[in-house]
Amino acid sequence: MNKDQVYGWLILLVSLAIIFGYIWVIFFPPSVGLDTLMLKVTGTAAIVCGFGVMAWIGYTLATTPPPEPIDMSEFEKETEEKPAEEKKEQEPKPAETSEP
Repeated sequence: MNKDQVYGWLILLVSLAIIFGYIWVIFFPPSVGLDTLMLKVTGTAAIVCGFGVMAWIGYTLATTPPPEPIDMSEFEKETEEKPAEEKKEQEPKPAETSEP
C-alpha cells in the first residue's frame, strides 16, 4: 500500500470517528449541557464559514479593478470585411468547356 492510500484510510477512519463521536455527544451527552454547547459550536462554525466565504467574494469584487472596455469598432470592421471575402470565394467559376 502506498503512502497516499494510507493517508486516505487514515482520513476515512478519523472522519468516521468524529461523526460517531458527534452523534454520541448530541444524543447521549456525558454531562449536562454538552449537547447544547456542541450544537452552538457547530452552528456558529457553519455561519462563520458560510458568511466568511461570502465576505471574501464581496471583498474581491469590491477591490478588483473593472476590466478595460472592448473597442467594438475593430470587431465591426472585421465582420464587415469577412462577408465580402466569403462572397468572392463562393462565386462559381465559369465552367471550362472542352471542344473537340
